[in-house]
Amino acid sequence: MKVRIGEGATDEEASAIASALAKHVRSEVEVYVGDAEEPTVTWSDPGEPPERDDLEPTEREEILWEEIKAIESGGPEKYKERLPEKGKLFVRDRLDLWFGEDGLKFEDGKFAEFDADDQLPADGLLTGAAEFEGRDVHFMANDFTVKAGSMAAKGVEKFLRMQQRALQSGNPVLYLMDSSGGRIDQQTGFFANREGIGKYYYNHSMLSGRVPQICVLYGPCIAGAAYTPVFADFTIMVEGMSAMAIASPRMVRMVTGEDIDMQDLGGAGMHAKHSGSADLVARDEEHARELVADLVTYLPDKAHEKPPRSEPQAPRKSPVGVDAVIPGSPNRAYDMTDLIERVVDADSHFELKPDYGSEIHTAFARIDGRPVGIVANQPAQRSGAIFPDAAEKAAEFIWKCDAFEIPLLYLCDTPGFMAGSQVEKDAILEKGKKMIYATSSATVPKISVVVRKAYGAGIYAMSGPAYDPQSTIALPSGEIGIMGPEAAINAVYANKLNAIEDDEERAQRERELREEYREDIDVHRMASEMVIDDIVPPSTLREELVQRFDFYADMEKDLPDKKHGTIL
Repeated sequence: MKVRIGEGATDEEASAIASALAKHVRSEVEVYVGDAEEPTVTWSDPGEPPERDDLEPTEREEILWEEIKAIESGGPEKYKERLPEKGKLFVRDRLDLWFGEDGLKFEDGKFAEFDADDQLPADGLLTGAAEFEGRDVHFMANDFTVKAGSMAAKGVEKFLRMQQRALQSGNPVLYLMDSSGGRIDQQTGFFANREGIGKYYYNHSMLSGRVPQICVLYGPCIAGAAYTPVFADFTIMVEGMSAMAIASPRMVRMVTGEDIDMQDLGGAGMHAKHSGSADLVARDEEHARELVADLVTYLPDKAHEKPPRSEPQAPRKSPVGVDAVIPGSPNRAYDMTDLIERVVDADSHFELKPDYGSEIHTAFARIDGRPVGIVANQPAQRSGAIFPDAAEKAAEFIWKCDAFEIPLLYLCDTPGFMAGSQVEKDAILEKGKKMIYATSSATVPKISVVVRKAYGAGIYAMSGPAYDPQSTIALPSGEIGIMGPEAAINAVYANKLNAIEDDEERAQRERELREEYREDIDVHRMASEMVIDDIVPPSTLREELVQRFDFYADMEKDLPDKKHGTIL
């Protein structure tokens, strides 16, 4: 507010006028004396609290507070008393664990089913917005004390509104699931409706790739409730507590005659090792929160943003030892994580799906504070050959990294895709195709490092030169070829070698042919012919990656103009 007073007013008078006005209008006041161009006094009200008067909350508000207290107490007390024996928190205690005392911003639909004849506080499902680890998120959480967290019309409406608002806001979504599925006796109100439970998965699909969707399971989630975890980008299950399946053990017995318990049917161990539906397994509720708190640091805070950088840290192990980690023989096993720990920031290595398709290692990490997604062959597991599950796991990880603007680092040491009748039955061609497709379609910066073996189509899946990486570099241990020396010599020279009758002469000739072949696939020849960009001293690999990721951080890459690809 600007005020002009008469010529001759003193500074004290100007200050008194400014102070009085500022308290009244509660905003900054500038006082000009006479024709002055600059204010003589500028005064800001310090924002004193409003003066109390004799008015207090009425009985009407007090009744409302009592109603809210009753709703927030959840379902019948007998169900709350059973939670500790299951290792579970009451849902509102769970929200306190996740968001703290001041992190819950607001809750929507608290009065859902308030007038119901049955006791259905909030219709057994809580939704709203909160601050989690400094990020604004949408959330939903089932209340297991209300009909086992089952879903019905009002809860479904709340769930859908939360998803639709997430589409508009661009903020991540947390699903804290503990639901037995839809209430069968009330299905006409929500099952097949246009805005019913089926719309969950439509909205999941629309949110996919726009904002991170993270799901934590706290109990057996059956049928419709089991689809939210698998539609989410990241799913965390709690060991011994959570499970998910298309049907309950009782239904399975009715349909198939199979007698199986819930954990064997769809427990955390099964989904972590066999289906690949669980990204991480937590020991308990607190550990689940810790895992998600780490996970979100690699993800964007909001749609269309890049993940935030952190303060750079030196690697936990010295980069000088990179070359010593890699055996001279291409057939000797070693643990790729030993190399990874020498190039990424200390304590930033965050592996996903460690027990599924373990021939490929998928992990988030930071290099000089920058989040990256790592796709690495694991020679410690079946020589790093690419099996169907590993290919599928890698494809999904690459796709997520690309969606959320996370650069990709490929560490290649593989004899290629596995061969044999069993892997053909397990769809090695179909799943291998998905990995190559994801690599081809990713538009984030990609750097491929040929660590040792890069045989067959393995170099394609690992973003070799033909797959538009920003860089293909190699360590001096690298080899790129259609196949390894032993297989190649057997394929090309088997008849000629068998024709040599003397065993010693035959073995000598085989060694000579193998060495000639290795010279042909050595990365020095590949670098000489400009197949790859460079061979780097292993001890400088981290710094090389820092420089290349920094340089290509803002590069632009477009896909051909089309609606979408046809490969899923």
